[in-house]
Amino acid sequence: MSFSQHLNRRTFLSSTGVGLGSAALSAMLAKNALATEKAGSLTDGLPGFPHFEQKVKRVIFLCMAGGPSHLETFDYKPKLAELDGQPMPESFTKGQPIAQLQGKELKCQGPLTKFGQYGENGQTISDFLPWHQKMADDICIIKSMVTEQINHDPAHTFMNTGSAISGRPSMGSWVNYGLGSDSEDLPGFVVMTSVGGRNPQPIASRQWSPGFLPSRFQGVEFNSAGDPVHYVTPPPGVTIQQQRELVSAVNQLNRHRNQTIQNPEVDARIAAYEMAFRMQTSVPDLMDVSDEPKHILDMYGATPGDGTYASNCLLARRLAERGVRFIHLYHRGWDHHGGLERYMNICCDLTDKPTYALIQDLKQRGMLEDTLIIWGGEFGRTPMFQGKGGAGRDHHIKGFSMWMAGGGIQPGISYGNTDELGYNSTENIVHVRDLHATMLHLLGIDHKRFSVKFQGLDLGLTGVEESHVLKDILV
Repeated sequence: MSFSQHLNRRTFLSSTGVGLGSAALSAMLAKNALATEKAGSLTDGLPGFPHFEQKVKRVIFLCMAGGPSHLETFDYKPKLAELDGQPMPESFTKGQPIAQLQGKELKCQGPLTKFGQYGENGQTISDFLPWHQKMADDICIIKSMVTEQINHDPAHTFMNTGSAISGRPSMGSWVNYGLGSDSEDLPGFVVMTSVGGRNPQPIASRQWSPGFLPSRFQGVEFNSAGDPVHYVTPPPGVTIQQQRELVSAVNQLNRHRNQTIQNPEVDARIAAYEMAFRMQTSVPDLMDVSDEPKHILDMYGATPGDGTYASNCLLARRLAERGVRFIHLYHRGWDHHGGLERYMNICCDLTDKPTYALIQDLKQRGMLEDTLIIWGGEFGRTPMFQGKGGAGRDHHIKGFSMWMAGGGIQPGISYGNTDELGYNSTENIVHVRDLHATMLHLLGIDHKRFSVKFQGLDLGLTGVEESHVLKDILV
């Protein structure tokens, strides 16, 4: 009887011209969504969250996709410069995972630029990043990162989900699942990408998937050209009022049916349709930067609509102002197996100034104090030479650099260290899961009490392994 009622209802919707909406609804309901939280408004978080006082309300993750070299950015190694061109000591590399240099003659590659000390505490920053040098007192540089995956796609998966297994929820989905969104008319998790540099690796949409969490926590990718979101503009001949009437009619039918089946996911899907309708007016307003003064556009180096990292940074600030909980920017082009000096200049030219502008813009608006900024790639690069079109470096997971800034983070300090050649993290080692645990902590979430039972296991962003909040870098 239940199956028959579903079939008749879907047939009715199809015959009245709204079959697409019905198909979308049924597809979303078919997903194993684990809707254990309070269903309804897209802004709802879990009961009892946050666990404690929040230091920040939102996260902006600046992903330098491809893996920037820590040895040309923040981690100067005089010994590596001294050994430039000489054989890499086997004691560092024997039995260690290496991507493309496995089995080849390994030679030391010294740094390809100069470094200096900047800010009150003398942060070490390279000449590739002159705008980072200006904001040395704003950032906490972590020099002792380690990860577990040595190739791009699984390394991104690990950085984004805490697991190399595909199908796990991304960190943006986890954050919105726990806390909900502060925006009524924009998604709580927005993704934007830009390109420029060497060998831009593809970024699969599953990197912002909700995994086994309810589908409403899926990250929404904003396009760099055309409509920022597919189908956000009504088709020709269809007015906003007609769209409103259609959404209302479908939702009334869904509510009527749900009085019988009482499925909380139906309430969540109703809220999703309402969000999609509200985005038809909120997204064009977001993308219209005509209200931005010229000095702000110049500060970012942004040309609206060009899809660059600079424009995406400006949009990230506008998204943050509108209550979006998690904003993830990818800049693809940091895979520098060769031509390292040339492509570092290109990538840094595209990203250095806009990153500085984002920090300063948030600061002058009083928003940096409740925003967490994270900068870094999926891994680092080897101290060994790899030559494809000039000196380059291979993938490296044993030691690399990232930085954090904003609410709750001690500014102007460096944390951790690698060995004298920049190969192994040796001091205050920071695993990717420790980074996740610290991010959640700043959002008011205890990572040890944040999980979902899936396939018989209690799974969370930080996994079942021991993870630590980086208390030494917190205010």
